[in-house]
Amino acid sequence: MAIEDDVLVVGGGVAGMTAALAAADEGASVRLVTKKQSTLRHASGLVDVLGYSPDGELLADPFEAIADLPAEHPYSLVGTAAIRRGLERFDAVAGDLYRGGHTETNALLPTHGGTVKPTARYPASAAAGLASDDRDALLVGFATLTDFDAPLAAEHLGAAGVPFDARGETVAFPGDLRADAKVTRYAHLLDENADGERERLARRVARVHDGEPRVGFPAVLGSDHPTEVRTALEAELDADVFEVPMGPPSLPGIRLEYAFRAALEDAGVHTVRNPVVDYETDDDGRLTAAVVERNGQHIPHYADSFVLATGGLVGKGLDSDREAVREPVFDCHVPHPADRYEWFVDEVFGDQPYARFGVVVDDELRPRDDEGRIEFENLRAAGSIVGGYDFAAECSGTGVSLATGDAAGRAAGQETQ
Repeated sequence: MAIEDDVLVVGGGVAGMTAALAAADEGASVRLVTKKQSTLRHASGLVDVLGYSPDGELLADPFEAIADLPAEHPYSLVGTAAIRRGLERFDAVAGDLYRGGHTETNALLPTHGGTVKPTARYPASAAAGLASDDRDALLVGFATLTDFDAPLAAEHLGAAGVPFDARGETVAFPGDLRADAKVTRYAHLLDENADGERERLARRVARVHDGEPRVGFPAVLGSDHPTEVRTALEAELDADVFEVPMGPPSLPGIRLEYAFRAALEDAGVHTVRNPVVDYETDDDGRLTAAVVERNGQHIPHYADSFVLATGGLVGKGLDSDREAVREPVFDCHVPHPADRYEWFVDEVFGDQPYARFGVVVDDELRPRDDEGRIEFENLRAAGSIVGGYDFAAECSGTGVSLATGDAAGRAAGQETQ
């Protein structure tokens, strides 16, 4: 039996899931194919639109700087309307899990390293920790969770010039946890509270709490019931409790992944967790199918329109070796210097060329070949597979994924009508 849909999205990150939802909203039947778990599990859970200008200036309002971006930047191609639509779609998916939708200005959030990060949307669990809040804060780390050194983070926040006094303390987490325990283990113990872990943790923190009106913990305060965990700690400590975003694996990212999964299911999007290993075209060069490998079999998945959202070098959407950089799914052109020593500069924090590697697209997000021609009329690209910007330096990764995902998904859905 042939597998046929109106739109096939390849990639299960924010860009791919957003594209699938946008296409479904256009009335298309949609299938999403991804070979792995969402990259949200490796992200902080913060939603950046544009934190820094091209010259490195911290931005209060990201939308004021869009016009100054280079012509090849994804934001320049899709426009501010697409950025706002992407954020609106995100707000609908995230619901009460997130804050920041009331304004277009960036918020400043402390990170687990003690830096301050500009972001457009942030988890509700982190809201009491805004760096713009002048109330003093106690940061609490756990002896077995070495990824978060609370005293060091507090020291770094002080050096960053935040308008409050930050102090860090380390306590023992209730339960017999090893130093290599996964963050999900901490979260599950607090979720279940089988041995009163919430109350026991609150008592241990109370011993080092010096009346600070805010208390920050690493982002492990529950997976299924984070609001209940936070509320219980607040009641015991008589202080506002917040989570500090962590590195991978990320509980806020996992919670957001669950929200997107629920939205995809509600929208009727079918999800396939197998790799795409080949593709098929018709005599006119249009894509007709993506070939998916499942249990050793190669199964064509047919569609009228396709979206490529597999990520960049970090998300494995691009392959590279000592000779070249390639897009492995549809073999789209990825411009890069022939000399690999020109892919990077020696300065660690320099302007790295490889950070901008990706497919080149037109203003409808269709990939172009090395002569500027459209590769496939019915293929669009979204997210960090699109080149022309450095999402890490700009703090723009999730925003680009939302904007291009929404634009690509809407266009793909409309194309099938």
